[in-house]
Amino acid sequence: MNPKSESTTCQQVGTALMTAALSLFVIENSQADEAPERASIAVKYLDYFDYQTDADRIRVRATAVKLIVPVAGEWAIGSSMTTDGISGASPAYHSSGIKKMRDRRNAADADITRFFENSSVSVAANYSHESDYISKGLSIQASLNSDNRNTTWTAALGASNDEINPTNGIVQAEKKTVRDVLFSVSQVLTPDDIVQVNIGLSRGRGYFSDPYKVFDERPRDRNNKTMMLRLNHHIESTGSSVRLSYRYYVDSWKIKAHTTSIDVVQPFAQSWTITPMVRLHSQSAAKFYVDAGPADFPFPPNPPDDARFFSEDHRVSAFGALTYGLKLTKQLNEDWLVDFKLEQYKQAAALKLFGRGSPGLQSFYARSYQIGVSRQF
Repeated sequence: MNPKSESTTCQQVGTALMTAALSLFVIENSQADEAPERASIAVKYLDYFDYQTDADRIRVRATAVKLIVPVAGEWAIGSSMTTDGISGASPAYHSSGIKKMRDRRNAADADITRFFENSSVSVAANYSHESDYISKGLSIQASLNSDNRNTTWTAALGASNDEINPTNGIVQAEKKTVRDVLFSVSQVLTPDDIVQVNIGLSRGRGYFSDPYKVFDERPRDRNNKTMMLRLNHHIESTGSSVRLSYRYYVDSWKIKAHTTSIDVVQPFAQSWTITPMVRLHSQSAAKFYVDAGPADFPFPPNPPDDARFFSEDHRVSAFGALTYGLKLTKQLNEDWLVDFKLEQYKQAAALKLFGRGSPGLQSFYARSYQIGVSRQF
């Protein structure tokens, strides 16, 4: 488990994809069944850009470096560092004293894992700093394999403590804490099929509002539950692997979300691999969401007179989203690997499944590409 904080700058951007971009490290952080035999270093560069029909929004350029070193055949030490520059503008009718914005985030994390014959234990810490947000986190994860290694049970605990100091001075030294629990079971069904079930629980307390929006007062607690189902199927005749996943999310703000994804990993000659992917997301609105659309420009609508909590942030509206992309990987030799990934994202009320999306929601788009290189030694 790698708890990730949601910065106030990230709240301005307002997309799940943006959260992922700011939480970069894209290289997988999961632990293997046994200690790595060789050390590895990887570098990733991400360029993210989002926009609406009549306006450019936010751009992020991020660079991350990750190092993994085996120790004494039973231990592995990992560390990563990320720096990203954020620039752009926030929608005028949502902002409080901000038209243009620019910020830089620096983050680092470290983990140490002890491998046993049929199990492993990992401890990790992470730290993130930007001008208006500081996040600190700790996590511990333990995995146990069955004797035949067909079944793996995993449990993880995570905690993050954040401090919020927005540049407009709306609040000072506000706090937010999040505690996470994760349970997971992976099962080999056949030589070509693996299934995994994850159950997650999260409890958050503190400041969840966005100080850069005119009308945004959210509850000081947020609890959520998630269930994820994954299935990997290998096709022997083509050498490809199909990866399916479904995630259900529900929280105390009355948001319910469904996310389904599929990608196909297809190897080709000369050590090339191509991976197309599609992801669909649909969610209901938070119970305190106030719809704000283009007709309200340049002023947002007032919340109901008797409302205790309210937000016009479209991340908590009812919407659907479509992401599609392609990843190319080239194994240069035994030591070197390079990859390139391109994704396109669209968010719109009309894409919501199981009912209507928020009527005033404007369509929102994002494009990102990522370049990476890694080496084992």
